[in-house]
Order: sequence, then C-alpha cells, then structure tokens
Amino acid sequence: PTSMTLRERLLEMADPAYRDFNAALIPGAGEILGVRIPRLRALAREIARGDTWREFVDAPAAGSFEERLVQGLVIGYAKCGTAEKLELVARFVPRIDNWALCDCFCWKLRAAERAPMWEFIQPYFCAEAEYDVRFAAVMATGNFVDGEHLAPLLARLGECRTEAYYASMGVAWAVSVCFAKFPRQTMPWLAGDCPLDTPTFHRALRKIVESYRVSDEDKAALRAMKRTTK
Repeated sequence: PTSMTLRERLLEMADPAYRDFNAALIPGAGEILGVRIPRLRALAREIARGDTWREFVDAPAAGSFEERLVQGLVIGYAKCGTAEKLELVARFVPRIDNWALCDCFCWKLRAAERAPMWEFIQPYFCAEAEYDVRFAAVMATGNFVDGEHLAPLLARLGECRTEAYYASMGVAWAVSVCFAKFPRQTMPWLAGDCPLDTPTFHRALRKIVESYRVSDEDKAALRAMKRTTK
C-alpha cells in the first residue's frame, strides 16, 4: 500500500484510549494513532507477502509511530537474502527514536540470519547514538543469550559507554537476562571488576533482583554489590 492508504487503514484500527495510554509510555514517539501491536504485525505480514514490500520499506520515514513500526516489522518478515535484509536494517536503525519502536522491530532470527546478525550488531554496541546501542542490546537479548555467545556478549555489553537512559536500560536488561539464564557464569562477571558504568550496573542489579527466575540467595548477594561511589 501507499503511505496514504496505510495510514487510512491504521486510522480505521485506531483506539483513542489505547493511543492516550501509549503516549504516556513512549516518550519521543511523536504522533501515535493507537493501534495495537498484534494488528500492526498482521498488517506487516500482509505487506511482506506482497510484491511491493521493497518500495514500502524504502519509502521515506512515515509520520506516525505505527507507520514507522510497520515499515520496521516488514523488514523482519520479508523473505529475502540475509545480505539484503541487513542492508535494510542498516537503513532502518537510524529512524529509531524511541524504545518501543526499537524493541518491537527486533525479531526472532531465522537460522540463516543468526551468524550474520551477530557480526552485524557488533559495532552498534559501541555506537554513540542512544537507539543504536539499544538496538544491539535488544537484538542480542532476544537471540544470543546462549552458551555459545554468553562470554562475547557480556564483553560487548561491558564496552557500551552511554549516559543515554534507554541505551543504558537496554544494556541492563540484556545483562539481567544473561544472569537469569546463566547465573553461575554471569555472577563472577558482575562481582569482579565489572566494566559497566555505575548507573547501568545498578540498573542491571535492580532488574535481576526483580526477576522471579533468580534465587533469594543470589538476590541477597547482588544487593550487597551496590557501588557506593562512581
């Protein structure tokens, strides 16, 4: 569909109460129409099955949060070679300007996409842009918290240097998932000379302690790690 017909379809699905609810949760998102994520995913799948999805994702960034998110979702669903897909991702990531667009865009990778995406996200961990870093952290959280990638992932997360809140929270979330899945391997990394900056370190501890998957004994040990100085 053209951007205009897409917008018309989205406006038909929009729920003003949901729009107002989301507006409070997603700072920086700009215009929000109020369409629920499952309906956006269904629409993106429909577009990805069509013949014009490449023109759709190549179009200039659309106005509303939902229009931009559908563009991002189509990239994840599109059936194309991995090299082409990574090129599309590289063009889309600079359009990300809020946490929800970032997190919904990151998809569960197909087997053929895994190794190339792992290589692709490496520079993003050390990027300056807030949502470049969050993109790397969230894509990794959803796909690479496993035995093969745990050590290099923790190393990359430790190299992130950002004072931007949503980037820091993305890194903290990734660390918390590493701990929940691999507590014995992640605990020494946190307890030693952990390279995370202090705000991100404390956010990671808080998220781990909030997890129902972490033992009371580990939570007590983590609470005792809180840094008293920068």
